[in-house]
Amino acid sequence: MSDLQLWTLVFVAITFSLYIYIAYRSRVSTTSGFYVAGGGIPAPANGAAVAADWMSAASFISMAGIVAFSQNGYAGSVYLMGWTGGYVLLALLLAPYLRKFGKYTVPDFVGDRYSESARMVAVVCAIVVSFVYVAGQMSGVGVVFQRFLGVDTTVGVIIGMVIVFFYAVLGGMKGITWTQVAQYTVLIIAYLIPAVAISVQLTGIPVPQIGFGQILEELNGLQEDLGIAAYTEAFTQTNMLNMILITGALMFGTAGLPHVIVRFYTARSVRAARYSALWALFFISLLYTTAPAIGAFSKFNVIEQLNGTPVADAPSWFESWSSVGLITHTDTNGDGVINMGAADVTELAINNDIVVLATPEIAGLPAPIVGLVAAGGLAAALSTASGLLLVISSSVANDVYYKKINPRADEKRQLLVGRIAMAGAIVVAGYLGINPPGFVAQVVALAFGLAAASFFPILVLGIFWKKCTAKGATAGMAAGLATTLAYQLWTIDIYGNSDGIFGIQETGFGTIGMLINFAVTIVVSQFTEKPTPVMQQLVEDVRYPGKTELVAAHASGELAEEELHGETHHGEHEAR
Repeated sequence: MSDLQLWTLVFVAITFSLYIYIAYRSRVSTTSGFYVAGGGIPAPANGAAVAADWMSAASFISMAGIVAFSQNGYAGSVYLMGWTGGYVLLALLLAPYLRKFGKYTVPDFVGDRYSESARMVAVVCAIVVSFVYVAGQMSGVGVVFQRFLGVDTTVGVIIGMVIVFFYAVLGGMKGITWTQVAQYTVLIIAYLIPAVAISVQLTGIPVPQIGFGQILEELNGLQEDLGIAAYTEAFTQTNMLNMILITGALMFGTAGLPHVIVRFYTARSVRAARYSALWALFFISLLYTTAPAIGAFSKFNVIEQLNGTPVADAPSWFESWSSVGLITHTDTNGDGVINMGAADVTELAINNDIVVLATPEIAGLPAPIVGLVAAGGLAAALSTASGLLLVISSSVANDVYYKKINPRADEKRQLLVGRIAMAGAIVVAGYLGINPPGFVAQVVALAFGLAAASFFPILVLGIFWKKCTAKGATAGMAAGLATTLAYQLWTIDIYGNSDGIFGIQETGFGTIGMLINFAVTIVVSQFTEKPTPVMQQLVEDVRYPGKTELVAAHASGELAEEELHGETHHGEHEAR
């Protein structure tokens, strides 16, 4: 066993043991604890958990790689702009109001605000979005295990499945929350240490965000010497239309992601939900302002070390990553030399998912730091995977089983169903991780498009337009999800339609789907039965400070269904 594998194994063993210990100490026996951690998580801890939930394998593993190896950094910046802007949108427009509304899940909000039919469509949307998203996380787990522990990708994914199964099934949201606090600590330390070390190595400046600015001019010159567009030049790969649409899909999708929204239900109060958002923004910014620096540093080092180098003399990291198929060199002119110029751009293919993981090796940092980064990548992937799996579990157990099939089920039965649903979701997630439909961040970007097209419009309209109707929301969600999913499937390469309509990329079509959702919801709402006066008053009260008697009665479940909707939801009112 090499030093690298040994240190990776040490850090993975320590961190996994910590996660399991936290989950054991946080085990729950109530549905409130399983779904929303009893609503008792302090704002700083909740902010760290939100950040860990948010910063998935795509953020940790792939984002810097996309920025670095999209030929230029500008094209990859859509992920930085979209994901960061989306979180601000979520914190300002949705999180506090949804917390005040007082339900466990996004489908729960949709069901109470609109109708049971809308709830079922929301359940389908939540499950589709979560499974597409979790595929990227489990795939990231496989990449880390494959390279650093020398195991097959399938074995790596299975190990990740077992760990997530243990702490997610045992502790539910409470176990997941405190585990995510630990995972955030691991991933941010693992991300910042090599970034600081490489910044000092290349620029003499210990702050990566400042060192990044120092290296850009040199990087621009290197790329221009190779006949490639400057690193900072705009619209060389992605035109303006797609830049806008992709940024929009990522931004609005962020604000509609069910696994992020549910985190705000774990806060102690509406005020705590706001402070959780503030803490989360701080924690997220530590990584998101560092990612462009890591991307630039990595690109600079790769060009410096590889371009014009004979394959036989390539550094050891090149051979290590080539041996597992994540770097591919095709010697098109047969000269035995690695060429990275515009004419030879196809000679070297670097998987976007390895950049952060490989950067410490490329910079020649010691094995313990490389092992720590591997543990950080696993922490990022597993933290988000657990949140997504809980969304799937709660959608099945709470919104389908309890609300539709067996409203008289006691807490013990509900927990059992929730845990069974979680186990089933983990098995499906593992399969998708072993057979992902693209690299990690691309798969995640598709999930954001689906979230933007399905959830964002009906959440915003549900809070800010009291006359938005149940039939309008149901039709809008269905139209947005169906058109976006159909376009994404139609434009992936296997169907030969990769150019799409008007050149719109599949990762940006979520913005179009969102506009379709808004249009259908608004038009149908004009011609269908308006919400009851009680529901309209409740929606109005939720938007203003303080908790009225109506809001308090709804949050506690004391408000009768016929008062909210004018008719009894099947079985639910009788169960009360």
